[in-house]
Amino acid sequence: MNAWVALRNTIGVAIPLLAGALSGSVTDGLIVSTGALNVAFRDSDSPYPQRARHLFAACVLAGISVFAGALTGNHPLIFIFIAGAWAFGAGLLVAIGQSAADLGLMSVVMLVVYGANPMQPHNASLSGLGAFAGGLLQMTLSLLLWPFRRYAPERRALGELYLALSRAAASPQETAAQSPPATAQSLEAQTSLAALDRDRSAEGNLYRFLLSQAERIRLGLITLGRLRMRLEREAPDAEELGTCNRFLEICGHALASIAATIQSGASSFQSGTSAASAADLRDLENLAERLRQSSASAAIAAMAHDARFQMDAISGQLRSALDVAAEPLKAPASPRGSPRAGGTFTTLRANLNLESTAFRHAVRLSLAVLAGEAIGRALGFTRPYWIPMTVAIVLKPDFSATFNRGVLRLAGTFLGLVFATGLFHALPPGVWPRIAGIAGLMFVVRCFGPAQYGILAGAVGALVVFLVSLTGVAPKEVIAARALDTAIGGALALGVYWFWPTWERRQVGEALARMLDAFREYFHAVRERYRDPSHQADVDRLRIAGRRVRTNLEASIERASAEPGSGRSSALLSGILASTHRLAQALISLEAAIVSSPPVAPRPAFLHFADDLERTLDQLAGLLRGSPVDSKLLPDLREDHHALVHSAHSGAQLYALVNVETDRITNAVNTLASQALRWTQAA
Repeated sequence: MNAWVALRNTIGVAIPLLAGALSGSVTDGLIVSTGALNVAFRDSDSPYPQRARHLFAACVLAGISVFAGALTGNHPLIFIFIAGAWAFGAGLLVAIGQSAADLGLMSVVMLVVYGANPMQPHNASLSGLGAFAGGLLQMTLSLLLWPFRRYAPERRALGELYLALSRAAASPQETAAQSPPATAQSLEAQTSLAALDRDRSAEGNLYRFLLSQAERIRLGLITLGRLRMRLEREAPDAEELGTCNRFLEICGHALASIAATIQSGASSFQSGTSAASAADLRDLENLAERLRQSSASAAIAAMAHDARFQMDAISGQLRSALDVAAEPLKAPASPRGSPRAGGTFTTLRANLNLESTAFRHAVRLSLAVLAGEAIGRALGFTRPYWIPMTVAIVLKPDFSATFNRGVLRLAGTFLGLVFATGLFHALPPGVWPRIAGIAGLMFVVRCFGPAQYGILAGAVGALVVFLVSLTGVAPKEVIAARALDTAIGGALALGVYWFWPTWERRQVGEALARMLDAFREYFHAVRERYRDPSHQADVDRLRIAGRRVRTNLEASIERASAEPGSGRSSALLSGILASTHRLAQALISLEAAIVSSPPVAPRPAFLHFADDLERTLDQLAGLLRGSPVDSKLLPDLREDHHALVHSAHSGAQLYALVNVETDRITNAVNTLASQALRWTQAA
């Protein structure tokens, strides 16, 4: 829920209506207001450059949709063909991402609404320009504070990441089956700060540096947390365990202090390191020194040795974060570049086949919109657009979202219509009370709608009734027609999906194969970093890419588990997810062990283990994609690890953590191999 976004969106919708009422042209104000209304759904608190691109694209698309719908609405056959083709294109945008899919959905809604209100070319052009102007008004309100709060979204995301790291340090994970800490916040920060790639200002450099330090701290905390778990399991009374606990506690305090500084604003960065933070750093250094002087047994001393390396690394990263907060960096960072348009078209072309979820969704959406438009016009409904509009809103690429949203849409709309009826009777007659009602409903839609779709559907149902009533149509007529059309559209959307579904459980194998590919590339980069420290940039990039693929797998498994008949496979999917978490944590800890430890040459046994691990991940990905794989011919990672542990110099402390994490990698990959075989057999 975001009250500020809801308030500015409400103002953007209300201003054209107020201007239209004052000038005696409510209909013109309504056209501009609908442009602002639809663009409002693309508003957010994302970074300003990214937000500006999304909102401007929505403005342009709103204007084109209104113009095309109003121009072709007089020719039913032409319009139905255009609506079907438009819906197909909008559905295919799912392949690019959620933002593109939302833009496509908005354009379909506006096309079918204005297709039911045909105009002459001159008026259609003016209506399109009016909708574009309404969108620009909404965009202006959203970007109004950009010059004064230039980096506010980036600060918010970065502060949330440091807060999540603070919580992770204060309460270390109890099990490796959980997702690595601060995953969601790290992805959000990476996405937010991607907009600063070409920013050469001191503050832009500062935020990029703080993000890189947060990533390094996260690696160290994950590894130190795992070492703490080993100490707690093998020596619960050891003094070293208390030292680790105290170190993590102080880390949590220091990270929370950095988060508060970031979120308080740019001016706070000039205040320097506080005395409390300086004291925290001294305590951290003293605790690391205490581990250096440990006189425990050989096994505990090896763990203490590895923990001290992580402590030293984390202390240095915290010191750098606090220092740069006092003095922003001046050196420009090299840009990573921005996606090329060609990549978008390549993605769309690659999805032009029946095996693609996006293509199947596009075909379903196109056919359902065509059918809805034809039904509404054939039955002579006054406002036939409500049927295809409901279809476009309800129909989603996956089963769970379509049916959950369909039920909530129907129930919410009917409740919203009942509420609108009561509100009409309660409000005094006239235009001004209705505009006030529209403003109130718009605030509810944008503030509470994102949190609960049922609220969104109910508030939108009432809002549409109020908007249409401004054209002089009796509310009773609007409510009855809206209820009937919504029921027909919802039933049509659910029927089409039920007749030709796309089961997410059939997509899980590919999502898992992509994750294994991403982990193989990440591990290869870590291996190369072991040989040559200059490869760190590749490691960072591939770690982030792997994190995104893993979160996509989590979403796919969640959708598959919600499908009917998934009871037997749900437990297996949960086990697969737990194994991916274990593998991710082990790979991250291996990287941290290699990066923060003194540079040493990798043992030949490690390189042999690495070759077999990459080959195993590659073969498992092929298995999930349908390639025949004999499980007996998979490399024996356990034997490779045994050879690694018993190789020359393997008992040295500098190899201890590598030995431990490769053991965990072996266990996780062997478990995943068994689960992948069971999954492909079940499929």
